[in-house]
Amino acid sequence: MTDTTGLSAPRWKEKLETALLNPIRAFRLRYLPLLMVYFAYGALGIITIAESFWIKSALTLTPSELAALSVWLTLPWTIKMVFGELVDAVPVMGSQRRAYVLIGGGLVALGLLTLAGAAGGWLTFAAPQDLYRLGSFLSVVGVVLQDVTADAMSTEVVSRETADGSPRDPRDINRDLGMVQVLGRLALSLGMVAVAGLAGWLASVFSYETVFLCGLVIPLISISGALLIDIKTPATRSVDWRILGGGIAFGATVATLAITGVPYGQEIVFVVSMAVVSAMLWRVVGDLDPRTKEKIFYAALIIFAFRATPLVGQGYTWFTIDVLGFDEAFQGTLNQIGALLALVGTWFFSDAITRRPIPVVLFWLTIAASLLTVPSLALTLGISEWTQATLGFGARTIAVIDTAASSPLLQLSMIPLLTLCAIYAPEKRRATWFALMGSLMNLALVAGALQTKYLNQILVVDRGSYENLPLILGLVMTIGLVVPLTAILLFGRKLNEETAATPTT
Repeated sequence: MTDTTGLSAPRWKEKLETALLNPIRAFRLRYLPLLMVYFAYGALGIITIAESFWIKSALTLTPSELAALSVWLTLPWTIKMVFGELVDAVPVMGSQRRAYVLIGGGLVALGLLTLAGAAGGWLTFAAPQDLYRLGSFLSVVGVVLQDVTADAMSTEVVSRETADGSPRDPRDINRDLGMVQVLGRLALSLGMVAVAGLAGWLASVFSYETVFLCGLVIPLISISGALLIDIKTPATRSVDWRILGGGIAFGATVATLAITGVPYGQEIVFVVSMAVVSAMLWRVVGDLDPRTKEKIFYAALIIFAFRATPLVGQGYTWFTIDVLGFDEAFQGTLNQIGALLALVGTWFFSDAITRRPIPVVLFWLTIAASLLTVPSLALTLGISEWTQATLGFGARTIAVIDTAASSPLLQLSMIPLLTLCAIYAPEKRRATWFALMGSLMNLALVAGALQTKYLNQILVVDRGSYENLPLILGLVMTIGLVVPLTAILLFGRKLNEETAATPTT
């Protein structure tokens, strides 16, 4: 018997079985340490609900100030080349991987202790909002360092040789590299699932200080994974001071601008960052053939546009708390649903995603993301009152449906880029390569954060004052649709032509 598409039932069963079992079949025990790092990154969400409610109730930061802070907190990701060069060229006590995971875990733990001290009042050397900035910064730096190390490991855990020492088929290597990226996204999503509901329960039962202290168990996971690392790393090379020195100088400039409060400091840093990262990336890919560089160029343009879109800001979260009555427990439920469906979506669609051209994948993800902004916009316009009176369901049901539909998009959108990066990572420069590509993509997030700040400055939203939220959401939806689609239509065809011979992209 056949279905309406003309495909046999056994064929559909085979496709479903492939989608379900591929990640399991792709797993290897040597992948476990890096997957534990990614899992711990996702599990840091255990503090997010407590953090949101603590900021709203105890700190004086406005949505505009929080958006500005998010720009600075994104910038450590843009100087990943410093961490990448260190991981590639500077062993710590003879270790190029394990030591850096341990150091990163220590910084995350120190950041969590700073937040706990601020919430509990036993750290008094600075105001609570400044301690929040410090603790967040320490945690971000620790996560970036671990992420850079895991990215390098993600190319090294894939064997380039068969058991008898002969070279493997490049297509098989590329396929394995792609599946390692899939497994990394799955580990990240699994970490989110593991703590999403727990985060809401902890925030509703314990003090914010206690929740931050509970979060200390998370860096222990990545540190435990570091003790299991046993992979063959490239021979240590000499330090490329143009990368390391330039990155350190750039980082010092960013820090100076942040501390001194220079007018338009964030905008200056963004422009300088783009110039520095682009120049360093050009240096790293200098040895690649022109066709490969062209592939990367068009892919980077499209994905930059996809990620460089604004968000609504903290005002929407406060609206759901004050107006819609979403308490800590329900916020945890939403996070649980979102994380679980992100995991399921990544699991089932990862095989198909890795076989499709990047522009095609991002085209449909852009359309889907824009459409899925509509329920949030409708909630700010008061549609939940009409649905409750007419259809019998209100804001919480709408939020659950919206979360369920939109959750898989972010994780799925990362798979094509990460696979492309893994395939073309130059030997002995893998950490630096991943760091620079990651820096470029995170600069797109800085561009989006700056837009978020501008929107919240022009259309002011504050605690109890949400009249401008619908307009902000409408602008976010429009920009998020127009900018990525323009880039895809301009450059997508060229990228398809260039990557037609690459099975995994």
